[in-house]
Amino acid sequence: MPKTAIVTGASRGIGKAVAKRLARDGFAIVVNYASNAKEADATVSEMKSDGGQAIAVKADVGNATEVEHMFDEAVKAFGSVDVVVNNSGIMPLSLIGKADAALFDKVIQTNLRGTFLVMAQAAQRLASGGRFIAFSSSVLARSFPGYGPYIASKAGVEGLVHVLANEMRGRNITVNAVAPGPVGTELFLSGKSEEQITEMAKLAPLERLGEPEDIARVVSFLAGPEGGWINSQVLRVNGGFAY
Repeated sequence: MPKTAIVTGASRGIGKAVAKRLARDGFAIVVNYASNAKEADATVSEMKSDGGQAIAVKADVGNATEVEHMFDEAVKAFGSVDVVVNNSGIMPLSLIGKADAALFDKVIQTNLRGTFLVMAQAAQRLASGGRFIAFSSSVLARSFPGYGPYIASKAGVEGLVHVLANEMRGRNITVNAVAPGPVGTELFLSGKSEEQITEMAKLAPLERLGEPEDIARVVSFLAGPEGGWINSQVLRVNGGFAY
């Protein structure tokens, strides 16, 4: 049996690129999605047509019961859980002064509580030699107006990464985070003007937006044998957007 990787939020964008890359690396893939079954099934079909093994599992990462079910389905289908990539996230923007507590709670629910719940199951289920890879963001170093809830959630994710790495002592399990800069996905592009997108693209010395595959390559490294000595780190994959 091949090793198994769970990738949350894998029906599109960065998550889809990560899932497809890990499938090419030889992992059986659990494609998690929250609502878009059609896109998740299409992602599974693409991997299967390339000779890979994959299933789609619906689960809201902010719901403990559904997260547990996702891990159950992974073990049922493939026998083990060897890599977990928690990519699920949302990024609605709002100025702190607007006091939009409902929006803040929604972001925390998915981005931070979701990471905690997926980590909790991974801590119980990951096989020896396993990998946990969370997603943070390079925007933490920029502190742009409107990003308060998102930055708060991702700062919490980075804190959890270091704690879980210590809690996995003795089990040969690494825990890291990837922190992309601006990437040309629907999550990033939504609600931004062409002028804003162009301006953001030029912030990095490489003067372009990242592509999902740029991020997938780094996740592949962390999930593979050559990444085994990287632990409790946040890799800022951003073309020099933030240091």
